[in-house]
Amino acid sequence: YSRTRLLLGAEGMERLAKARVAIFGIGGVGGFTMEALARSGVGALDLIDDDKVCLTNLNRQQYAVGQLGQYKTDALRETLSLVSPYCDVTCDTIQVTEENLPDLLKAEDYICEAFDRAEAKAMLVSGVLEHFPEKYLVAGSGLAGLGSANTIQTRRVSQRFYLCGDGTSDSSVGLGLVASRVLVCAAHEANMILRLIAGETEP
Repeated sequence: YSRTRLLLGAEGMERLAKARVAIFGIGGVGGFTMEALARSGVGALDLIDDDKVCLTNLNRQQYAVGQLGQYKTDALRETLSLVSPYCDVTCDTIQVTEENLPDLLKAEDYICEAFDRAEAKAMLVSGVLEHFPEKYLVAGSGLAGLGSANTIQTRRVSQRFYLCGDGTSDSSVGLGLVASRVLVCAAHEANMILRLIAGETEP
């Protein structure tokens, strides 16, 4: 992490190494966000998802053909062990519910939302704001289609809640997901989390 150290210094690197980030949903946005955080020196990542890698994931997610049929948590942990072997990666291969959400959140410093379904997004955001208002939450909304990447932005919704995306382009018939805009949104989420760890709270 010598290049990151040039930017953040010894104290900043220590903050990264001590940080713990939970990612809810490790498809395209979540998977690429976690890889960026691991490559940047974040010390601990918790991968939370109950899905398996399927063929239709490969157009926009970081999984490989050889990982088809694996749980995404196991496949991503394997990838992260190759690119950042010193990162402490844990997995919760379960469906997130209102009942188990508080237990999943209690040990985390920073929370990243990358669910596909609007209902799951709303449940996580509501749960964080209700049970853990002191924690930072970075979420995504609006990255489908082939619109300009410049419409994807990070904005601050409240004191500790940030939203990345264009805010409008949900995936639907005729408006699918492609790797390029997924990567842009993932970069926004990862960069905001890194800024928060470094003590920078403005988008």
